[in-house]
This record gives sequence, structure tokens and C-alpha cells, in this order.
Amino acid sequence: MLVQLTVRDLAIVDRLELTWASGLNVLTGETGAGKSIIVDALGALLGDRLGPEHVRHGAARAVVEGVFALDLARDSLAELRALLDERGLLEDEEALILAREVAGLGGRSLARINGHAVPLSLLAEVGTHLVDIHGQSQHLSLMRPREHLGLLDRFAGLVERRALLAALVAELRRAQRELQEVVSEERQARREAELLRHEVAEIEAAGPRVDEEQELLRQRSRLRNVERLRAAATAAHQAVQGNEEQRGAAELLRQAAVAAREIARLDPAAGGEFGGLEEAAALVEEVGRALASYLDQIEADPGLLERTEERLLALADLKRRYGDTLAEVLRYLGTAQARLERLEHRDQHLADLEARARALRAQVGAAAGTLSQARQQAGAALARAVEQELAELSMAGARFRVDFRWEVDAEGVPVAQGEEPAQALACDASGIDRVEFLISANPGEAPRALARIASGGELARVSLALKAILSRADHRPTLVFDEVDVGVGGRSGAVVGQKLWALSREHQVLCVTHLPQVAAFADLHVVVSKQVMEGQTSVVAQPAEQETRLAELAAMLSGSAASTTARESAQELLRRSHEAKAGR
Repeated sequence: MLVQLTVRDLAIVDRLELTWASGLNVLTGETGAGKSIIVDALGALLGDRLGPEHVRHGAARAVVEGVFALDLARDSLAELRALLDERGLLEDEEALILAREVAGLGGRSLARINGHAVPLSLLAEVGTHLVDIHGQSQHLSLMRPREHLGLLDRFAGLVERRALLAALVAELRRAQRELQEVVSEERQARREAELLRHEVAEIEAAGPRVDEEQELLRQRSRLRNVERLRAAATAAHQAVQGNEEQRGAAELLRQAAVAAREIARLDPAAGGEFGGLEEAAALVEEVGRALASYLDQIEADPGLLERTEERLLALADLKRRYGDTLAEVLRYLGTAQARLERLEHRDQHLADLEARARALRAQVGAAAGTLSQARQQAGAALARAVEQELAELSMAGARFRVDFRWEVDAEGVPVAQGEEPAQALACDASGIDRVEFLISANPGEAPRALARIASGGELARVSLALKAILSRADHRPTLVFDEVDVGVGGRSGAVVGQKLWALSREHQVLCVTHLPQVAAFADLHVVVSKQVMEGQTSVVAQPAEQETRLAELAAMLSGSAASTTARESAQELLRRSHEAKAGR
């Protein structure tokens, strides 16, 4: 519940600090006293947009703060708990503080939850779990048939099923769009497939390998420098093996090794130091044989050089078109082959998409049909409940009806209704039903749309009846009613008050009213007035104690708090409200 509301420098409010009760809280006062400003302040905590014009004249910013006492362990607040916990805002499981700062011109507005700055959208999302405000504009929403389906689904507890249907419809729309794209891109797909076939064939015909280019570069370098390689290899071979004019390193090392063996024989202590000559001689002889073999292999091959150059040019051309390296060229080949395979199997892909779209249409049709049946049953129950509420609000002859309509659409979803064959009906995220509330205010009249009700009082009572019914299924802890009793006469006022008080058994209820019959049922009665101090108008809101409350009710009844008759009537209202609360 809302425990405390603090308002500073909002509109004509200087500073207000209100502590609320858990039951029915009523705000009364003269027209223009500032009652709606308090409701606006609460709306600010719920994310309503407020601009610099809402800041009190002379102030830099307006501040609104609300303290809520909560039991976040309750199942009905599980979503709120998860929302706060996910964002690291869950600091106290029994209290929650929302704050809003609205800056004047040139300033920056802020929203806070438990002292942490948050986006306004998050404040609004949290607020939807805490408070539901039924303002005077709610009467007007009843005159918009597009709002009626949502009200019916709330009454029937079908909101989750409607969300599941909406997800199915979204999936169907995606499948249909993908199918349409495949069909519309057929010509482009054929051109793409033809290009891919050419590219894949070109790369496959070339048959590049990842390391081939380096091998070819080494081979080209060798073929281009055959003479220099031969000269260097010959010089090295002669230095190792020698020739007719000089002995080579191999022969000299062999001689040195023979001499070292003689030293070892004559002086064993010194001979061990020269044992490496044997190994050096063997190694040099091996090098000499390798040089001889290399010389045998080196020969000029202009044809091979030409083929090597051509291959390198071919690979360079592949890289120019398909990637900076041969590895990238091969990766492109794999991608192109996969894409070509999909394009070449478009017929099967198209058939799969069509089958998927048909299956989804059938699923959507079945879900929409089941949801429609549940709505029709709920519509009859809602009509009975509204008629009962209206009877208690002095409209015993009124008849309420939920009208259902469907639109045949060849592109719609197949829906079977009763024993009739399935037919294609238009369906959107809300389903196939087009719902409108109809009412006959007087016996013998045909049911008409709510928008055609001439009496504002009748519309107000229908609105209150619906709110009373729907609020029973509402899990939000606090309900706010801003003058929903407009147009309701004194005769029905006591019934309205009793209904609002009954709602407060399951919810905290805040109500702005001009009816003393409603105010008499309050668990907390707050009187709102304006006062002028130092030439500036300010709003004052004070809880009414026994005598103050009696005077306020008397003033609401007759316009004069001092009238003896009015005070007696006010006492009678309080007595009757106490009896009604006690069930007498």
C-alpha cells in the first residue's frame, strides 16, 4: 500500500506530506482546491509525463516521493520482485521508495527507485505493479469499442492466453513475410545462382591450396636463378671435395683425423681432445654428397618457369576477386557452395515455408477459436455481473450485453465455430473477436453502443460497475478513483460509497469525490483546501478528525458547515455508513 506521499513545489502545492490508511481514503474539497493535483502527483510517480510548466512559480524543481509498504514475497508481486532484483534495486522486501524530480526550464528531470537514478520508463513499469488510476477520462475510454476487448479479457483472466495467441500470430506473420520474400525474389535468386555457379566452378577448376602460393614463389625464385645457384653450389662442392689443383676440406679433415688417431695412440691423455675431427670429417663428406646431388638436380627449365608464372598469376586473379589470401578464397568457396545449395533447393525450401505457414495458420485458428469461445462464455458472465451492479446503482431495468463480431477474410485463419464448417476469419494479435459493450438503460429499448448513452450519470454508473467488477481480479495493491462518481446522484451515492469501501477490503483505495454519501464511508477522510500566504496560493491537505469531518460532510450536503440541519444529516450519513460496514 501507499504509506506516504510527499509533494513539493508542484503546480500550486508548496509542500504536502500525506500519510494514508490501508482501507478507503477519500479526498474532498471545493472545486479547484487542488484534489486533482494530488492525483497528478501520484501519476508522476507512475511515469506520467510532466514538463517545466508543472513546477511551482519561483521554484527550480518539483519533487514527488512515495513510500510503499509491500510484501514482495506475495505471489501477486513476483514479477515486481524479479524486476527490481534484476536491476539491483531490491534493497528492502517490505518497503519501496519512488521519487520524481521535475525540473524547471533548462533543468534535468530525474526518476529514482530506492535512491537510485533510473529511466522514466522503468519507473512507469514498476508503477504498473503498484497503482491503477481510474480517472475521469476512464468514462471516455468506455466509449471506445477498441478498449472493450481488453476489459473483457481482464475480467475473464484471459490476458496470458491472449499473449500466447499474440506470440503465435507474430510467428505466423514472420513465416508469411519470409515466404513472400522468397517468392518475390525468385528472379534475383536465379541470377544469383547463375553467378555463384560460375564463381564456384572457377575456384574449383583452379583448385588452390592454402600453402600453394609460397611453394610456387620458392620454385619461381629457384628457376629464375639457376645459373647463380649452380655457380654457388659448384664452388661449395669444390671447396668440400677439392679438384685437380687443390685438395678439398673433406680430404684435409680425413688427414687430420688420421693424425689425431696417431696422437691418441701415442699420448692417450691428449688424444681425447681431438676426437671431434672424425665427426667433422664424416659431416663434411655428407655435405659434399648433398652438394653433388643438388648439382645434378639444378638445370634450367624455361617451360616449368613459364607454367609457374602462369599459376601465380591465376592465383593472384582469384585473390583479387575472392579474398586477400588463398585461405580467404577457400572460405568464400565454402560460403558460395552453401548458398548455391540453398538456392538450388529453393523449391524444397519454398514448400517447407508454405507447409510451415499452413501449420501456423491452423494453430492460430485453433487458438483463436478456443479463445473466442472462452470470451463468449465470459461475456455472458460479465453481462450478468454488470446488470447486478447496475441494479444496486438504481438501474435495475438496465440490460448489458457483450456483442461479438467476426470478419470473413480469405487470407485469414481457419476457425470452426460450433457445428459449422471452418471458415477463414480475419485475425490479429488480439484474436478474431471484435467486441463492443451494448446497453439498454430502460426496459423495452434495444441495446445500443455505450457511446450513444445520452445520460452522463448512466455512463458513470456503467463505468463504476465495470471498475468494481474488474478490480476484484486486479492484483495491484492500490486503486485510485478520481471523481468516477461524477453524474451519480445522491440516491445512488451511498451505494457507490459502499462499493468503494468493499473494494478496500482487498485493495487500498484512494478516491476523489464530491458526494458526501461516498465520503461517509472513508477510513481516512482528507480535506483539501487552498490558502494564501504572503501573496501566494498554496494547497493544504489535512486528515479530518471527528468534528472537522462532520463539518466537511455538512458543507458538502448544504454548502454550510454551520447548518444544524446539515450537521444532523451528516451524522445520519456517518451512522448509516457505520451500519453498512458492520453488515447491519
